[in-house]
Amino acid sequence: MILIADSGATKSDWILMYEDEEQMRFQLVGLNPFYVDTIEIVTILSKELTPYIENKKIQQIFFYGAGCSSVFKCMTVEEALIKLFANAEIVVESDLLAAGRALFKDQEGIACILGTGSNSCLFDGNEIAENITSLGYFFGDEGSGAHMGKVFLKDYLLGKIPQEIETAFKKSYNYNRDNILDAIYNLPFPNRFLASFCEFYADHLSNKYIFDMVSSSFREFFVNQIKQYKGYKKLPVSFVGSVAFFFEPLLRQIAAEFEVKIDKVLRSPINALAEYHKKES
Repeated sequence: MILIADSGATKSDWILMYEDEEQMRFQLVGLNPFYVDTIEIVTILSKELTPYIENKKIQQIFFYGAGCSSVFKCMTVEEALIKLFANAEIVVESDLLAAGRALFKDQEGIACILGTGSNSCLFDGNEIAENITSLGYFFGDEGSGAHMGKVFLKDYLLGKIPQEIETAFKKSYNYNRDNILDAIYNLPFPNRFLASFCEFYADHLSNKYIFDMVSSSFREFFVNQIKQYKGYKKLPVSFVGSVAFFFEPLLRQIAAEFEVKIDKVLRSPINALAEYHKKES
């Protein structure tokens, strides 16, 4: 049996395969090693995954995750999986490699992630050939839900958003200055909180303020990420992630401003990863 996982900052998708056929799938919380340690990962999986599968029969695990950007961070996840799946060969890789494999298989292209956070890489058909550093939700993550949330909430708290949007936001969410700042500075996972308002933006995209805010965030992504790759106009560019998926028409519109034609947009790479590992096996 093979277990395949793709983990972002907010959620992780898991597929259990046996003889190239899907047996079960699960959706759990995100397991980013920047925010959860080995013990926390073991606790989460022991509660939400392993009671429903036969651990000892898992022969291989392919875990792709946000935050798995260094050997040390990969080890955080790997050590947790070893504790739970003693008989399995375990491979931990970045979510960027997952995006490259899911979007391009064995072809070259620029693979992008737009979800809670954002990132990109030049995928050469086998591995990541180049990666422009994203810097995370505090300094970067342009185009992501967290980046939009940071811009929107700052304007909201400073009274800079249109009255109709302020009224609609207050009707949808019971947030004031104190609990917004508390969620960002004191509670766990501030990036998830910042990214939690994307449905609101999608519902009010016809409003000029929201349209311009989302458009500007996407433009910053293209300037700081896509344009940094040599020959980016000639390379296929594709996206995974919920933000790219739900704002696809606007994302394509902004891409055209940079003479980029988007090839493919996937909400999640997990199905394509399952197909990839079928062929590999």
